[in-house]
Amino acid sequence: MIAPANVPGLDDELRQRLQEAGVNPDAFGDPGEAWQHLHDRFGTRATLVDRYSLEAAARAIPVDSLSDDDRARLSIAVIEAHWGEFEIVGGSDRTVRDPIDVVDYNPEWPAQFAAWRDRLAATLGPIAKRIEHVGSTSVPGLPAKPVIDIQVTVADMTDEAAYAPAIDALGVALRSRDMEHRYFRPAGDRARDVQIHVCDAGSGWARAHLLFRDYLRTHAEAASAYGQMKREAARHYPNDRIAYNEAKTNFILDQLERAERWAAETRWRSE
Repeated sequence: MIAPANVPGLDDELRQRLQEAGVNPDAFGDPGEAWQHLHDRFGTRATLVDRYSLEAAARAIPVDSLSDDDRARLSIAVIEAHWGEFEIVGGSDRTVRDPIDVVDYNPEWPAQFAAWRDRLAATLGPIAKRIEHVGSTSVPGLPAKPVIDIQVTVADMTDEAAYAPAIDALGVALRSRDMEHRYFRPAGDRARDVQIHVCDAGSGWARAHLLFRDYLRTHAEAASAYGQMKREAARHYPNDRIAYNEAKTNFILDQLERAERWAAETRWRSE
């Protein structure tokens, strides 16, 4: 499968990165192999959005014409490339559609987190080393999806028996596993008002989320730019949560590089 010259869907930035990865953007053959070259060269900066663009260009169709099945298949492939083994947990599907809606900051979000923190602390006890408010709802003034992100650190996330039944009993089901964390969200038709991320205490995953949060809390310009970018991503991917998240990847990685310099200058610590 050869993409025709100057195919629609490959913007200038993607074409440049393909060239840097040793791929001819005008005749790249299999889109999966082309994306793998991007991943080999750029790591997690090779996103699902890139994979969609390559797939659509190879078929000479608009990205919006990719089917839900196509998107699901490509999403799993990209997640596995980024995070290693990935598994969707059976029985965790939602029965209602949740369009992505980025709304203005709600000053009630910290209190909503506090209520969930107390419930988690009561049911998990010493299993939970820390329970932190992360994600956009944890940054005052930042637009966000009205979903509270909570990071729970434990001694060993692979010991799911120690914490998963307790979280599930609160109405938040284990949705997926990967090498970095366990992801919980309400299943069925329950309100999607919270997401819980369980990871190992002291892990790079845990540190990065706390650093990004604290950097945005103290850098208004970066937070404002992030809010604008989130609204734009929501307009492009209102029904595709993985693509919405992946569309933010390069911004987040750029800010994390700045945040690391800030952390060194201020002696910021995650623990």
